[in-house]
Amino acid sequence: MQFVPIAEDSGLIVPIGQWVLREACRQARAWQDAGLRLMPVAVNVSAVEFRSPGFLDGVRLSLEETRLESRYLELELTESVLMAHAESTVSLLRGLKDLGLQLALDDFGTGYSSLSYLKEFPIDALKVDESFIRGISDDLRGAPIVVAIISMGKSLHHRVIAEGVETAEQLAFLQAQGCSEGQGFYFSGPLAAEQFAKLLVQRSWLFTSFR
Repeated sequence: MQFVPIAEDSGLIVPIGQWVLREACRQARAWQDAGLRLMPVAVNVSAVEFRSPGFLDGVRLSLEETRLESRYLELELTESVLMAHAESTVSLLRGLKDLGLQLALDDFGTGYSSLSYLKEFPIDALKVDESFIRGISDDLRGAPIVVAIISMGKSLHHRVIAEGVETAEQLAFLQAQGCSEGQGFYFSGPLAAEQFAKLLVQRSWLFTSFR
């Protein structure tokens, strides 16, 4: 909560983001070369980074340098990032899609996205914010919102990813509603690369669809 805003204000978020993207691609390729399950790696992109000159070329270069196929990279962007300059955003998103990678709308439901633009953006996945997932069991209003987002995402032919899944009750509810993917402490806490590689082998069921 403190580090990212300071990095953005100072401009350091751009070289930091470039390093993170390249390292994520490198690690994904290393797991593939080790014979582990082929799966995409997701990278969060900040507003400053997304709007910086050469962002698209930087993504292309990271893929080329690490020899990672673009379909194994997913970029996560928030609603506020996309809606800040919606008209120009469409062009940039299409450029990223032309590279063949995946795009996810992060923390969906917490920003101010226009549904008309949601139809125009070439998004692959909607990520339901964890505050709504907590609401599945905490209050009566949370569950209908989650159901509505899942239904809308499926209608738009987007993957729907639930953030912050922490209980078996939440998982069962999401599965019953047809939510295809989830992430959270119910599955695992953060892991170092070596530990994650072991998880891929020992608990491969975690990386299959909810369906």
